[in-house]
Amino acid sequence: MLLLALFLTIACGLALRRFGYAADLPFTVVKYGGSILWGAMVYWLLATLFVTGRPFKIAFGALILATAVEFFRLWHAPALDAFRLTTAGALLLGRVFSLWNIVSYAIGIAAALALDRILLAVRRAN
Repeated sequence: MLLLALFLTIACGLALRRFGYAADLPFTVVKYGGSILWGAMVYWLLATLFVTGRPFKIAFGALILATAVEFFRLWHAPALDAFRLTTAGALLLGRVFSLWNIVSYAIGIAAALALDRILLAVRRAN
């Protein structure tokens, strides 16, 4: 279930970034929607790796990791900057530091945490 959530989140994020502007979605929806999905993806990735972990601890770890990646954008090295100019580099590391991205990641992580808790409750009820 966690792996499916991870792959669905990645697919939605890629689709939003690829087709969002073509679908005439506003910049803020594409930009920050992608960041929200990226934060959720980090949560699902950690939840997949630490299956027995507590959801709140996973969420905290995801927020720390996502924030660290955002602050990592402030560090510049020629090879790193060259990677950031690639599609993979832009999707994984981003290009420009933004506090709004951290807010978006937190929203995505909170949404994934809420969904994970709902799915956990449903599994326990069955």
